Amino acid sequence: MLILLSKNISLELPEKFVAGSERASVSVVGDLMGRAMKNLDKLLAMPYGCGEQNMLLFAPNIFILDYLKSTGQLKESTRKMAVGYLESGYQRELNYKHDNGSYSAFGMSDPSGNTWLTTFVMKSFNAAKQYIFVDQKYIQDARTWLSGLQKLDGCIQSVGKLFHNGMKGGVSDDVSLTAYVAAAMLELDGNATNPVVQNCLKCLRTAASSKITNLYTVALLSYTFTLAGDQDVRSKLITLLDQKSINEGGTRHWKRDDAPETGLDSVEVEMTSYVLLALLSGPSLPGFGLDYAAGIVRWLAQQQNPFGGFSSTQDTVVALQALAKYATATFSLEGSTTVTVTSVGGLNKRFTVNKDNRLLYQEEKLNEIPGEYTIEAEGQSCVLAQISLFYNIPPPSDFSAFQISTNTSVYQKHNASLDVLVLFESSAGFDSHRFQGRREETNMVVINIKLLSGYILQDNSLKMLKENRLVKRVDVEEGFINIYLDGLKKGQKETFDVILEEDQQVGNLKPAVVKVYDYYQTSDEAVTDYTSPCNK
Repeated sequence: MLILLSKNISLELPEKFVAGSERASVSVVGDLMGRAMKNLDKLLAMPYGCGEQNMLLFAPNIFILDYLKSTGQLKESTRKMAVGYLESGYQRELNYKHDNGSYSAFGMSDPSGNTWLTTFVMKSFNAAKQYIFVDQKYIQDARTWLSGLQKLDGCIQSVGKLFHNGMKGGVSDDVSLTAYVAAAMLELDGNATNPVVQNCLKCLRTAASSKITNLYTVALLSYTFTLAGDQDVRSKLITLLDQKSINEGGTRHWKRDDAPETGLDSVEVEMTSYVLLALLSGPSLPGFGLDYAAGIVRWLAQQQNPFGGFSSTQDTVVALQALAKYATATFSLEGSTTVTVTSVGGLNKRFTVNKDNRLLYQEEKLNEIPGEYTIEAEGQSCVLAQISLFYNIPPPSDFSAFQISTNTSVYQKHNASLDVLVLFESSAGFDSHRFQGRREETNMVVINIKLLSGYILQDNSLKMLKENRLVKRVDVEEGFINIYLDGLKKGQKETFDVILEEDQQVGNLKPAVVKVYDYYQTSDEAVTDYTSPCNK
C-alpha cells in the first residue's frame, strides 16, 4: 500500500540577521542513520578539547558499525573510515587517563579521575573492542576503580568535577550517577548478579520507591532497570514517564523543569533518548511498542542538526545509540519512496529512494529565502527529509543565562596588538559577563573567541591564560581560541586578558565574535563582538 505524506514548511528569517549570510538546502536520505554516517567527523560544530568531547569522535562510530553490520549494509569503505576514527579516538583518550585507571576531562592536570567520565570511557572501550584492539586492562582497571567508589548503601560516590549537572537527580546527587554506572556495567556483560551491580540496584530501588521529581533521573532509571531485567520496576517507571510526556503533532518527548522556551535543550534530548533505549532494550510492554517509539523517533529526528548530531556531546551519543537501536528494529530493504519538493517560486525537485541508494545522501540548494516549500513523500519505505536554514545573527541585546562584553585597547604603540577582556559580572570601569540563570552553578563553560582577520594569539598571552586558576585548557585552531573553564557559580565575576598580535595587515577589518556558553546546556549562551582599536 502506498503512503502519501505532505508537509508545508516556511523558511523565515529573523528580524535581525547579517544580510548575505543566509543559505538553505533540502536533503533526503533513506536511512535514519544516514546523516550521521555522512558526517562522522563533524557531528557537532563545537570544539573537542577535553576527554569527554574526544569520545564524541569515538562512541557514535560503534553504534553505526553495529547497525550496518546487523542489517547487512556494512561496506568496506565505511568500515575503514569508522575504524580509523575509533583507533585515533582510542589513542587520544589515553592522554586523559590517570595512573589508577580512571579518566578525567583534562587528564593528569586534574586532581583526580572523574566517576562519570571513567564510566563513559569504560563502556565505550568495551563496545569498541570488536572492531579495534583495546587493551582489556584499561576496561578492567576502570571497572575496579569504579567498584571502589561504592558506598555502604550501594550508591556510587561522585569523585572529580562533575561538569554535566544534568546527571544530578532530584533525590540525591548519587542516584543518577549510580544508575549510569550500573547501566554501563550491565552493558559490559549483562551480568545483573555481579555484587557491585546488585548493590547499585539496591540503592536505585530505594530511590525508585520514593517520589522522584527529576525526569532525567526517572528516564535513566528506566533504562538501567530494563538492562537489569527488572520488568516490574521498569514498567512502573515507563508508565510514570508516559504520564509526563509531551505529545505534539505526532511526536513525543520529555521536558525538564526550567528549560528555556526557545532553542534546543540538550538535557531534554538525552532524557528522551534514554526512554527510547528503555523501550527498545527489553521485552515489549503492552501499549509501548514500536508505534509508541515512532513518536519519540520523530521528535528526535526533528532535533538533529544538519550533520546528524545534536547540540552537545552526551545528547548526541545517547540519541545516536537509541536511534541506531530503533533503525535496527524497523529495518527493511523493501519498497521505494519518491520525495518531491516544490515551492511557490516554481521549484520542483524530485528525489527517489530505493534499496540501491538508501544510504546515499542527496541534497539540493534552495534559493528562495524567505520562501514557502512543500515536501511530499509517496511510497513504502523509510525516508528522512530535512530542510536546513543557516544565517548569522548580530549579538543579541538580552541574554538568557550569561552576560558578556569586551573592551579593546592598543597594546603596543604601533597598533600591532589587541587586548580582549571577557568578564563575569559588573565591575567598576568594565562591562559585564555574568552567569545569571536559575541554576546555582554552571556546567563546564567554553569561551569561544573568533580571531580578527590577520591576527594571531600572542605566545605569552597563551601562557598567561593557561596559568589562570579557572582555565582548564586553551585551544587555538582554525581562527578560533577556545578557553575551557571548570564552571561558574551564580554571580561569579572573572576577567580574562587575551593579547592578539597583528600577523598580516588586512584592510577594512570587520568585527569578530566572542561567545560564551554552557557546554551541556548550549541554550545558555551569550554573544558579543569586538574590533581592532584601529577601527575605533
